[in-house]
Amino acid sequence: MAFGTQYESVGQMEIFDSIPVPVSPSDLHIAGVPTVGDASVASYGPILRPGATCWRIERARRFAQIVDAADYFRIVKAAMLRARHTILLIGWDFDARVELEPDVAVSDLPKSLGLFINWIVEQRPSLQVYILKWRFGVLKTLGRGPTPLFMLGWMFNRRIHFRLDGQHPVGACHHQKIVVIDDAIAFCGGIDITGARWDTHKHDDSNPHRVDSGGRPYGAWHDATTAVDGDAARALGEFSRERWLRATGERLRPPPLDEDPWPNSLAPTLTDVDVAIARTEPEYRGRPEIREIEALYLAGIGAAQHSIYLESQYFASRRIAEAIAARLSEANGPEIVVVNPESADGWLEELAMDTARARLLALIRRADQHNRFRIYVPITAAGESIYVHAKIMTIDDRLLRIGSSNLNNRSMGFDTESDLAIEALPGSSDEERIGTAIASVRHSLIAEHLAVSAAEVKAASHASRSLIFAIESLMHPGRRLVPFQPSYNVALEDQLAESELLDPERPGSPWTAKRRRTPRR
Repeated sequence: MAFGTQYESVGQMEIFDSIPVPVSPSDLHIAGVPTVGDASVASYGPILRPGATCWRIERARRFAQIVDAADYFRIVKAAMLRARHTILLIGWDFDARVELEPDVAVSDLPKSLGLFINWIVEQRPSLQVYILKWRFGVLKTLGRGPTPLFMLGWMFNRRIHFRLDGQHPVGACHHQKIVVIDDAIAFCGGIDITGARWDTHKHDDSNPHRVDSGGRPYGAWHDATTAVDGDAARALGEFSRERWLRATGERLRPPPLDEDPWPNSLAPTLTDVDVAIARTEPEYRGRPEIREIEALYLAGIGAAQHSIYLESQYFASRRIAEAIAARLSEANGPEIVVVNPESADGWLEELAMDTARARLLALIRRADQHNRFRIYVPITAAGESIYVHAKIMTIDDRLLRIGSSNLNNRSMGFDTESDLAIEALPGSSDEERIGTAIASVRHSLIAEHLAVSAAEVKAASHASRSLIFAIESLMHPGRRLVPFQPSYNVALEDQLAESELLDPERPGSPWTAKRRRTPRR
């Protein structure tokens, strides 16, 4: 169905008048994270601070953003072909049937992920492959044709080590998407190597290669990840081996650093840049919770002077929404643009996340007295919605964050997440160089959604000094961004108020709490 038919009415917004709007950014303070209003951002120092808004900061000789899975699958395959010692695959999901290059008609290499991994260990006698998958994601794997057989075969392969990770609180999930090759290149972001992810930048209404492993076509899909090398890649290798240790009790040795598997086809977005790694981890079995990603979101939102650009699968985090509302209530706060899918993927997620989004957007729209907020949905040339799975934030030309975390409560404190970020620190010698690259990333993302060139987005942004005006001035028939208007269902709100059952903020037992509040029938 073409977009827009069920979102024509916005008259329901009045029913949310009971939701409070934060009075000032100070209401949102968390330990170690500065909050600012109209004050100079530079006076607060860096946004990226180890121990507060990130785990650690490491140097990368090369940093690259990768947008959409057609490019990512091709690039990660090229990097794995150069592996000599270890490949670490850490993920929410893997599907052995996925074709890494479905648009390549003839190839001497196996096309599916499962066959490719089997083939590559046969070609590299010294290569060890470690695959760690979220344990409860295996339930849907059982219906994936040959995938369970691959998993079984990998469990008995001496050089392919397949394990399931259930080391998390009840109801939580491991949501990270990381690939590390020889500790020399690492990928970290939002793209799972699984079914119904592959798509190109064009997001055509029909693409013969955009079919799932069962041959069924699926809709357009927008996603993003990153690649790093150098010390940043080694840090992600260490991070991944620590998770393997927790899940399996097996301690892996780091590989020798004697190869450079960076694919020739991958042009760096930046060279010689500091990269921060930010995490979410829930409290579990004596390990304290880690909320660096939430702190990074809040610090970035608080530091913005001109614009905040967000792409996310969801918009359901109350703390993030309150931080945005606080900035919108300021007379001279930043413009804020959010790109979301029309609806969450899956009926249960739709009930929880879409209801929460409607509630939080009401809060934001009441705070937006200066008309500086927009939330858009990308659509194809024929008007079909493009599913947004990317998790991206830019703050002015200062901060870029790409990772696995969504704008929902789970990603802030309940699930495991990993994000990478770079900062153009005000006053630093690299400020202009890094800031230009961050702006270019934002321009290219918006250009993809509007089916225009990045140069056009850059020119419109500079001419108007307004991100919103630039976007809306470049709108045209065809593939574009359209304003999102939420629907609302009172019955669902009563049952899933702010999605506390399906989108908890931290470990605990929301189901038990819900039972305590529900009288016996």
